[in-house]
Amino acid sequence: MLDFIFLSLHYVLCFLISIAIWRGAKAVDSHSSSTGGAEMGPDGLVFIGKEEDIKKSQRITAKIDGREIVVFYHEGKFHALDSRCYHEGGPLCNGEIEDIDGQACIVCPWHKFKITLETGEGLYEGINPLEPSPTPKWQSKGVKQRIHKLTIDNGNIYASPPDLSVNFDSDYYAEKYKKGGELAIGKPSNLEGTE
Repeated sequence: MLDFIFLSLHYVLCFLISIAIWRGAKAVDSHSSSTGGAEMGPDGLVFIGKEEDIKKSQRITAKIDGREIVVFYHEGKFHALDSRCYHEGGPLCNGEIEDIDGQACIVCPWHKFKITLETGEGLYEGINPLEPSPTPKWQSKGVKQRIHKLTIDNGNIYASPPDLSVNFDSDYYAEKYKKGGELAIGKPSNLEGTE
């Protein structure tokens, strides 16, 4: 009988811990917006947040039609990109911003891919072996990450819905995580990679 009481208490405790973790995760994301019931701004733009709030936090995640984006405030400018890296879906919201060859770049925390905040270009450091003394230089892989146009109106930040007639490499992971809902920020397991 005593074993049954301890086992019951164990299950109740685990249940309460699960609820606390779940509510904690929701509380962390409570500052982000979503188009499910989100305010629509001028010309069909989607409300992201208050300008001052984003300036204070330096970054915020939000959703546009279920697609998660990350908005950065860096050196006096706002930038918005798909929140999942074009390479393998790493969470750019957890990345560090670095200056690379005069361009502000977000560095993906999973594989250190560098993406310009301004254009969404992927950058890599490479050499030209045909040069007499090759030296590494930063070069573009092309635009890989979808960027989102932002508008400031009366202290509010709005994003334009994405133009999906043009494809970007990050679209694959934006859709994958959109369908999967709020997937864990951690690296995907081998099972997820084989879907």
